[in-house]
Amino acid sequence: MKILPHQIGFDFDGVIADTASAFIRLACEEYGYCSFTLADITSFHVEDCLDMPMPLVTRIFTDILEDSLGTGLKPMPGAIEVLSQLAAAAPVTVITARPLLQPARDWIDTLFPRQVSRAITLIAMGDHDDKARYIHGHGLSYFVDDRAETCRQLAADNITPLVFSQPWNRHRHELRTVSDWQEIRQLIAF
Repeated sequence: MKILPHQIGFDFDGVIADTASAFIRLACEEYGYCSFTLADITSFHVEDCLDMPMPLVTRIFTDILEDSLGTGLKPMPGAIEVLSQLAAAAPVTVITARPLLQPARDWIDTLFPRQVSRAITLIAMGDHDDKARYIHGHGLSYFVDDRAETCRQLAADNITPLVFSQPWNRHRHELRTVSDWQEIRQLIAF
């Protein structure tokens, strides 16, 4: 399979941004919950797999969503390089379930080279279950997401999902996966 650069879009958290690592770091540094690793996050709903109070889980994720730069959110390894190469070939579309656009936009504008940042269209649509409408609206045929449920919905809506492999989506689907940004890069026809 070779994907044309203008045909593919991306989720933000868990695909471009390493949100889980930020969560783990903040849980330990700010709140003293230091006993778990990424491998322990076996559910998209973190509170289902970690021994942490739900209000604290919500607080940490809210902090990351509201201040992605201030909380030290980092990119996934290879994301900046591959998206930079992609942006040189076509506009890049990022569709996130985040309800707030600006913290993610500021993060992209700060971490990515200016010409790449300007080529990235970011849509914060606030709903995990409505991405297909936005993906179709931007003329995309492929979409990389880390949430297995979203990927199943996309497949049912004639969009080819690529599940970005994370501990919370393993063994929860039978869809094609990508394990990292180098694997994504190999699928794109540059």
